[in-house]
Formats: sequence, C-alpha cells, structure tokens
Amino acid sequence: MGANFITGTGTDIGKTWLACALLRHWRAQGLRPAALKPVLSGFDPASAQASDAGLLLAALGSEPDERSLDAIAPWRYAAPLSPDMAAAREGRQVPFESVVAFTRRAAAEAPGPLLVEGIGGVMVPLDHRHTVRDWIAACGLPGVLVAGSYLGSLSHALTALEALVRAGVPVAAVVVNESEGSAVPLEQTLDALAHHVGGVPLMGIARADPGPDVARLADLLC
Repeated sequence: MGANFITGTGTDIGKTWLACALLRHWRAQGLRPAALKPVLSGFDPASAQASDAGLLLAALGSEPDERSLDAIAPWRYAAPLSPDMAAAREGRQVPFESVVAFTRRAAAEAPGPLLVEGIGGVMVPLDHRHTVRDWIAACGLPGVLVAGSYLGSLSHALTALEALVRAGVPVAAVVVNESEGSAVPLEQTLDALAHHVGGVPLMGIARADPGPDVARLADLLC
C-alpha cells in the first residue's frame, strides 16, 4: 500500500470530495486507509464537521473532535485565505519543515493506503519561500493532480502538471473531476489532455455516476 498526495489546479476543484470517495471505497474493500489534511485554512471550530478535515474524518468513520483534528490537521487557521496569508493574520507562519516531517512520518507509518490532501492549488504559497509543490517534492510522494472540465481547465491542468514535473514530482494520475454545468463535455476534455500529458495516467470522474471511475482510480493508487 502506498501514500499519494492529492493536489489540484486550484481551490474548490474537488480534492476533498475525491479523497473522501477513495477512502470510502477502500474501507468498503476491507482496507485500512488513512488521510491527512496537515494545513487547513478557513477553519471554524463551530462547524468542524463541514471542514475538509471533518469530511475526511467522516469518510474514515471518525468524529471531528479536538484529538482527531490534531491527528490529521494540526496546522489550522481561521481566515479563508492562502496558508501564508491566513497564518499571518494570526501572527504565525506555516512551519514548512515541521509540515514535511509530519507528512513523511505518517507516510512511513501508514498501515494501508494514505492520502495527503494539500491546500489550494499546486503553486499556492505556504510561506515566503515555499509552495505546495515544494511540500510534495520534499515528501517524495506521488502527486494526484485534480482538474476540472470547465472552459479554461486545459491550460490550468497542463500548467500545474508541468510545475509538478519540473520539480521532479512523480505524478500518479491526472484526474478530471467533471465540472457542474460545464459547456465542455468531460470526454472532450480528456481527449484534448491525452495529447499533452505524456505517459501520465489520465482519468475522468463522471458527475452522474462517479462510482466506477473512483474504483478504477482506487485500484491504480493501490
């Protein structure tokens, strides 16, 4: 069983939804998956269940109490901003080396498949020197790049993919999560991307019936 880092072309692209779907699938298969959301902004303790960390815990069959939140999302910030900005609002900084060490340790100790969900897109700043891409590269984990099928997603997906490849990040898959209400059909988005992603596995998640696509991705990542 391996660990994979779920990243995306931007925020609100479906990283958490996909991670939760994979976790539920693996649990249904009798596996013992785990998940991390080490850096989390926009966190409100009064609605912890609705946070990304809360949703991941629910997919794992756990409640989002203080102990479980600390275990998977130790660096939580209130402002719904990029992590560097959210931390600065509180007079804090994202401790990059500690985040990397935490992630690497969890990957080494995981008894089953592990998903590490990033924050925002590939190039979102964590501090004055590091981005999410630096975090993935420092951990040595394969990246799963989540994109959409909206108009403009082709450029966003290929730009993010190039950023990962340039940093030496092995990309386990590019996953196109079908965008709601998009005028661009999912299959056309996949066909266009297929000419430019090289040998990276390319998969689509159909909004109407995501189960079979999630199952195929889960098998690929295991």
